[in-house]
Amino acid sequence: MYPLNRNRRLRANESIRSLVRETIITPNDFLVPLFVTEGNNLKEEVASMPGYYRYSQDLLEKEVKELYKMGLKSVLLFVKVPDNLKDNKGTEAINRDGLMQRAIKTVKNAVPEMVVMTDVALDPYSSYGHDGIVENGVIQNDESVDALTEMSLSHARAGADFVAPSDMMDGRILSIREALEEEGFTETGIMSYSAKYASAFYGPFRDALDSAPVDRKDIPKDKKTYQMDYGNRIEALRETEMDIDEGADIVMIKPGLCYLDIVRDIKNEFDVPVAVYQVSGEYAMIKAAAEKGWLDHDAVILEQLTAIKRAGADIIASYFAKDAIRLL
Repeated sequence: MYPLNRNRRLRANESIRSLVRETIITPNDFLVPLFVTEGNNLKEEVASMPGYYRYSQDLLEKEVKELYKMGLKSVLLFVKVPDNLKDNKGTEAINRDGLMQRAIKTVKNAVPEMVVMTDVALDPYSSYGHDGIVENGVIQNDESVDALTEMSLSHARAGADFVAPSDMMDGRILSIREALEEEGFTETGIMSYSAKYASAFYGPFRDALDSAPVDRKDIPKDKKTYQMDYGNRIEALRETEMDIDEGADIVMIKPGLCYLDIVRDIKNEFDVPVAVYQVSGEYAMIKAAAEKGWLDHDAVILEQLTAIKRAGADIIASYFAKDAIRLL
């Protein structure tokens, strides 16, 4: 006897499948990472991220206007800092006329309604390529937190809607939140990279910003003393809970696809918006495999983004945002 319930009835054609689809991607899901560089009329392709670019400020204005017309309403800014402005303490990060500060103003002037989030980390400004200050071969936590706090205040003064600490130093969320409150920036939000893993998927991003750790014997060769061990799961919950208690408004898991179990754990445990970063290595792998003809570029994009949202992401930071919106 055939079953009374036939699940395939709900898969019979695309109209039915779309009617009962549980997870749907929309433009409101996306946070668009943007790389900014000095200069004029510059749109530089990142070699390890085909189809993705660094923009000078004049072209940044054009890009954010295009994004907003597409329905993409939030951007996450990163800057490529000239080598001559880098030092161990990231001094350039708090320059009121620095590239990040000018980029924030450029976006807000071009599209006032655009939500502007800013990367808060020292590695783009560091002569050593680390997210913290290095002393005697060790990444210093508290001194780095002081620098990150000043950096956050500088971004808030320039008009950032959210600061996004991506460094994984202990206690930085509380320090930043208290400083923002004391300065009167009560409406400035914090999107914390609460569970950022020491991943091998960040290589192309570091190419884009020239921010990889330098190769020297007296400097840590990687970021494993502050970013999380990818073998750990419970630790992610502990880190996230601490950040929420310290004042984070949004929490982020990074990278994306290899950490969807962490996304679901955090979504189940906490009642705050959860962001996921589909990182540069994930982007580059799809591009490379599609170029070889080994997979369907567009189909894989949508499948991965849907999987990230299905796992519990409220916000997806993705280099595929524009591609996805065109496909949708």
